[in-house]
Amino acid sequence: MKRALVSVTNKDGIVEFCQGLESLGFEIVSTGGTLNKLKENGISAIAIDDVTGFPEILDGRVKTLHPKVHGGLLFRRDVPEHVQTVKEMGIEPIDLVCVNLYEFEKALKQHKPIEEMIENIDIGGPSMIRSAAKNFKDVLIVTDPSDYDAVLDAIKNETDDYDFRLNLAYKAFSKTGAYDAMISRYFAGVVGDEFPDTLNISLKKTEHLRYGENSQQQANKYEDSFIQESLLDYEQLNGKEISFNNVNDLYGAVALVREFGDQIVTAAIKHSTPCGVAIGETGYDSYMRAYEADPQSIFGGIVAVNYKIDAATATEMKKIFLEIVAAPDFDDDALEILKKKKNLRILKLNHLDARDAKYDIKYLEGKVLVQQLNTKMIDEMKVVTTAEPSSAQLDDMEFGMKVVKYVKSNAICIVKDGRTLAIGGGQTSRVWALENAIHNNPDKDFNGAVLASDAFFPFNDCVQVAADAGISAIVQPGGSIRDQDSIDLCNEKGIPMVFSGYRHFRH
Repeated sequence: MKRALVSVTNKDGIVEFCQGLESLGFEIVSTGGTLNKLKENGISAIAIDDVTGFPEILDGRVKTLHPKVHGGLLFRRDVPEHVQTVKEMGIEPIDLVCVNLYEFEKALKQHKPIEEMIENIDIGGPSMIRSAAKNFKDVLIVTDPSDYDAVLDAIKNETDDYDFRLNLAYKAFSKTGAYDAMISRYFAGVVGDEFPDTLNISLKKTEHLRYGENSQQQANKYEDSFIQESLLDYEQLNGKEISFNNVNDLYGAVALVREFGDQIVTAAIKHSTPCGVAIGETGYDSYMRAYEADPQSIFGGIVAVNYKIDAATATEMKKIFLEIVAAPDFDDDALEILKKKKNLRILKLNHLDARDAKYDIKYLEGKVLVQQLNTKMIDEMKVVTTAEPSSAQLDDMEFGMKVVKYVKSNAICIVKDGRTLAIGGGQTSRVWALENAIHNNPDKDFNGAVLASDAFFPFNDCVQVAADAGISAIVQPGGSIRDQDSIDLCNEKGIPMVFSGYRHFRH
């Protein structure tokens, strides 16, 4: 008779699995609550202390940490010395281990105090998993309830071969690795180590993507299990499969919308940069102003909003080709209208105010850059010119800085009355970004507009171009050794300029 050791926190399907094992000639050994559940359902399970000859102690902290458990798991059946050793010591082989772990992640999501978090750190479970997985040639290791049926079928049909067992071991080591990474991240937070010497980040695959940045590239979406709420927690209500670019653009759109708090705002994104952003008195007003900011570039773009979309707004959105419409909610009529475009991806955002994440990570062929997320906006609105900005201009300056923060650098944003007029980004020269923004919008009237720059002016050429276009106020971070040249030219032109203090490069 073969022996299976079963000890699970998640008891879904465990009775049926053990009934299947019994029917295949397995003797079941179990612990604690799992043992009770099995016995209640008529399974003749043996208590672990009857195997070890040692009681569970320390409130269950020690129950499977015993040579008769780990010896039964780790001895190699093809090594005569191992076989002789366990025989002499009265150690019975354990041929299958079914274990899942204490719910540390669940406790984390519930914000349990450190004392309870510590009690949710499993010791015996990971130890048994690792022992069984190390000796996978001889021991089946089962850590996922979704594998129960496949394991029973493989045993029954004698297809539990090397490759089958290897895949179970791979899954097991992945599980313990992710578990330990989460615990490590938790304690890094407890001790306040923001950039630990070893940064353990475990990623769980959550979604297959249509393709990568280009159609020849495969892609999947993973999530950091440690993060409890994400801006990219969404429910897809309609449309075709999401692509890599869709997700990347969506993040920029939703993060930009989050900057505006309670203000009603619409953000249109194309190729990961804003093309039309506007606040409004109503959602409809906000969307129409954003659309009119650049009705050409919005075509094939992504729209994210921070309001419930109504039928009138949905009707306007339906008139053009959009890849994604993302909102915290939709009227029933609005949803019906938008769903008439079968390929339109409609996403309901679950956590528009999420701020759990703190890292911006770039993986560069084995080298990884890790920085804090850019969560700050303005240090101080410091007027550096003789001319003072009006309250309306100050409002537009703040609006412009929120938008330009999400434009590829070098970045320029020209705004007026809470709406973008022109955006220039991704240039190797700052003045080229400004010139592109102006020249690409020949029908726009820039008189009275505000210019926002993501970084300082190295020369005063941007001031001259802005003045020639009729722009009436400028906001930029400041910090150039030639700041005074720009200040002097602003004073000559009568243009108020404000330094915001924080640069917002986006690469």
